[in-house]
Amino acid sequence: MKQNEKKDIQQDEKALNNQEPPDHEDKTMEQEKHQVQKKHKKTKSEEIAGLKEQLAELNDKYLRLFSDFDNYRKRTNAEKLELIKTASKEVIEGLLPVLDDFERALQNLNERRADDETIKGIELIYNKLFIFLKQKGLEPMESKGTEFNTDFHDAITQIPAPSKDMKGKVVDVVQKGYLLNGSIIRHAKVIVGQ
Repeated sequence: MKQNEKKDIQQDEKALNNQEPPDHEDKTMEQEKHQVQKKHKKTKSEEIAGLKEQLAELNDKYLRLFSDFDNYRKRTNAEKLELIKTASKEVIEGLLPVLDDFERALQNLNERRADDETIKGIELIYNKLFIFLKQKGLEPMESKGTEFNTDFHDAITQIPAPSKDMKGKVVDVVQKGYLLNGSIIRHAKVIVGQ
């Protein structure tokens, strides 16, 4: 009988193992499955949020780099333009004494009443040179009769003003001043009334 009992116990155990779980166990398994799916959805939404954050960060970096490059391009273009404008500065500065010599020669020839052909020839050469330099951005300063300004003028001496309205103003210009594209390349040497 003991063998029969053993067989019965084994059969009962098999039956218990093969038996379907009760209803409450079925619900817990479904809940666990649902929680795993929720976690999976959360990780996907977190992953999407992380990717959006990365995208915004990379987009910001791209925009900053683009604006930096654009600023660099604009700055180098401005520097290049400035260099082109002032590249001939040394040459023009070297030609200013020649321009002064032409003006003195013309003034001297007019005072000595030289023949008209000589004066016209020198005026023609002077005008060609002056027009060329003007095209390159050279402008003479108009100083005589203006208020003395240390930014534009170098005072050589002061003399009593010929009239009250000439006090503190430029009475005479010893050497013309010049601007190259709006920048001073030579201050005017002047006599100031006091």
